[in-house]
Amino acid sequence: MKNTKVRSTTILCIRKGTKVVMAGDGQVSFGDTVVKHSAKKVRRLGKGMNILAGFAGSTADALTLLEKFEQMLEKYSNNLTRAAVELAKEWRTDRLLRRLEALLIVADADKTFLLSGNGDVVEPDDGIVAIGSGGNFALAAARALLQNTDLEPKEIAALSMGIAARICVYTNEEIVLEEL
Repeated sequence: MKNTKVRSTTILCIRKGTKVVMAGDGQVSFGDTVVKHSAKKVRRLGKGMNILAGFAGSTADALTLLEKFEQMLEKYSNNLTRAAVELAKEWRTDRLLRRLEALLIVADADKTFLLSGNGDVVEPDDGIVAIGSGGNFALAAARALLQNTDLEPKEIAALSMGIAARICVYTNEEIVLEEL
């Protein structure tokens, strides 16, 4: 088991009008075994709990990054953009942090960002972003539904996550949804 690769997760964030929804599945896999069905990979952060964050990758690494991100939010008065840029800079340059294997999506009422250990702070053009092993499936479904239906973002997220769960073996239908 020493070199068993840990895989899991689909995180999806959709922005439509004034609404922002982030969804994450609950499955955690270790090798070819599901070890947990109901992990919570989407959280509310910040003063007023008005920032959403979702993670994919190594759980310990992701939780470390979430803690660092919360510190940045506090330091920069809940300014999402500044906190995201400062975390990405530290993540890339700090000797210990740059070894962390995870991705984050963070969002508030105005902005959505994908953060990586390479120093990336990416704001999606269309307001939709996804990460994790089922991320591309959920992203494709969400884009199609957003362009071709009048569904609310929460409904689009739930349907898209369900589609990803039926395609990706590392994603389940135990979905956590948070909406701003």
